[in-house]
Parts: sequence; structure tokens; C-alpha cells
Amino acid sequence: MEWLTSLAPVLSPLFGMTGVLGGGWLVYRQGKHKTTTDAQTAEAATFVSSVQTVTQGFTQLLEQQRAAQAQTLERVTTLENRVERLEEEQRQWRRWKAAAVEYIHQLRALVANLYERPAPPPPREIAEDLADDGPGG
Repeated sequence: MEWLTSLAPVLSPLFGMTGVLGGGWLVYRQGKHKTTTDAQTAEAATFVSSVQTVTQGFTQLLEQQRAAQAQTLERVTTLENRVERLEEEQRQWRRWKAAAVEYIHQLRALVANLYERPAPPPPREIAEDLADDGPGG
């Protein structure tokens, strides 16, 4: 055991130096681990932020598309209603015109029978409609 005590002045600085180097290595390793972890955390945060931005962008785009589609559908419905209304008005006008032409033919026939001469010629504006068909002209 004396030999160990006699080596104390040599071993003591050696163990001290080993402890300091070991401690320095542990501090370096811990710092490197912290730096790596911080970098990974920052990268993950950037990735999450990017995904959130893309998700928000797609959500806004989808909402705009839905709004445009709803507006288009509303316009189409309005146009269909207008077309139906116009078609019904056309049918009414056609019925009215047919009835009016028939009535005019009857009146012309009545005038021709009453005065025993031909009915006067129709005005230029309606002559074509009356000439299409019918008994009086």
C-alpha cells in the first residue's frame, strides 16, 4: 500500500486530469445533444407551421370554391325560373294570338255576310298573321 501512496503525487494529477477531461466530454456531449434536440424541435416546428399554412390555404380555397358553386347554383336556379316564366308567357301570348286571329276571322266573315261584300283588307301590321290560315282571308 506504500507504493500506492508514493504514487499519489503522480496519480492525483492524472486522475484529476481524467476527471476534468471526462467532465468536459460529458458537457460537450450534453451540449451537442441539446443543440441537436433544439435543431430537431425547430425543424419540427417549421414543418408543423408549414402544414398549418398549407391546410389553411386549402381550407380557404375550398370555402371559396363552395361559395362560388353555391352562387352559380343560385344563378342557374334563378335563370331556370326566368326561362320557365318566359316560356309560360310565350304560351299565353300564342294562345291569345290564336284566339285573336280566330276572333278576327269570325268578325270578317260576319262583316262579309252582313254587308254582302268582302271585308275590308286588314292593316299591314296584322295582314301576315291573318293570311296564314283561316276562313276570312
